[in-house]
Amino acid sequence: MKKLIFGALSLLLLPFPGKADDTQGDDFDRAIFRNTIDHFSKGRHIFRYDTFGDEIFWGDALKLHLALAGAANGGVGAGVSPKTALSVGLKVDVDALGSSLAKKLKRGQVNLDDAANTLALLKRNSVVGVTGFFDNAGRIKSVGIQCALCHSTVDDSFSPGIGRRLDGWPNRDLNVGAIINLAPDLSQFTTVLQVDEATVRTVLNSWGPGKFDAELLLDGKAFRPDGKSAATLIPAAFGLAGVNLHTYTGWGSVSHWNAFVANIEMAGRGTFYDPRLFDAKKFPVAARNGFGNLRDSPDLITPKLPALHFYQLAIPAPKPKRGSFNQPAADRGKTLFENKATCATCHVPPIFTEPGWNMHTPAEIGIDDFQAMRSPDEHYRTTPLKGLFTRTKGGFYHDGRFATLLDVVNHYDGHFQTGLTASEKADLVEYLKSL
Repeated sequence: MKKLIFGALSLLLLPFPGKADDTQGDDFDRAIFRNTIDHFSKGRHIFRYDTFGDEIFWGDALKLHLALAGAANGGVGAGVSPKTALSVGLKVDVDALGSSLAKKLKRGQVNLDDAANTLALLKRNSVVGVTGFFDNAGRIKSVGIQCALCHSTVDDSFSPGIGRRLDGWPNRDLNVGAIINLAPDLSQFTTVLQVDEATVRTVLNSWGPGKFDAELLLDGKAFRPDGKSAATLIPAAFGLAGVNLHTYTGWGSVSHWNAFVANIEMAGRGTFYDPRLFDAKKFPVAARNGFGNLRDSPDLITPKLPALHFYQLAIPAPKPKRGSFNQPAADRGKTLFENKATCATCHVPPIFTEPGWNMHTPAEIGIDDFQAMRSPDEHYRTTPLKGLFTRTKGGFYHDGRFATLLDVVNHYDGHFQTGLTASEKADLVEYLKSL
């Protein structure tokens, strides 16, 4: 981070092209660079650490912090040990541990079955995407979550689940439903959804690792017609620069979805307006609860949206490791991708989605319309393809219906009748792995 800041600061000292007396132009160029540094720094902090005031919901209302602490530490139940936290996909930022604690962990001198050590990790702000709030006596009094909970992971450089942050990577190990289910008080969900607690807990348990149902609080449709969970895979939050609509079903831009999630899903305190949510037929839960027009004072979300948006657009798609794919086969696959297989018609390089309105009907891509019908436009977005190797857990497409990339290729080969041979399909898969 220091190198990045110092490098950017050095740019401010460089001469800028223009007339000798064009000081206003020089000043504004410098203002642009300063704005870049400021937005990046603030945006990263917001993405990683800002709760938007949602501790009022996760702590004060759901009392999730009491379940984390356990009865032995002033909470309820057995508590959540570090081992349990890691098992439900929570990650630990090794850089926040400090050298002393890191050494003890390495030596096996920290009891990973003791919930008190989970609280110790929270005090160090080392649990990715989760913030604990403590009183002067060191007792936990609330808990909040951040964007990073779902959209960051770690590189496992220290041990499984513990390492350096990887912002923008989807946490496909995270069992959001299981974590929420720990809460001793789910009355907020039962009230909004107008169902009993047992039903809420059944729905939460149905999600599984790497999935979340953002539309549940809008339409109340917890299961698909085939009986499977309506939850969708946690998407990547990298490689979004140049991409028009966000989310699997194209609800809006990145900044729209940031406001949507921060206000409705994270239950932060802010302002959100989307009159489409007043459609009581399509979104009965949202309409009933007034989610189409939320106004909190003070607004803890809106002032942070510009920097958050800027930081997310700055996160590049990660590149796969050398040796993780067959390069000659990938080269052949690239030719197929751009020609015979017709993939590039929609996944236009280098953004690998359509420039412009990147949406398609279910019939166009040959799948059912269940998830599309839960969105205002009733279409599916052309998902950007870079960094696919980070999304192999849980399968592909919005709901993981295709277990492998070859399954995806076979689907489109059949739907569009491209006539690919087995070897061509294999080459195309290698190219997808190389993106």
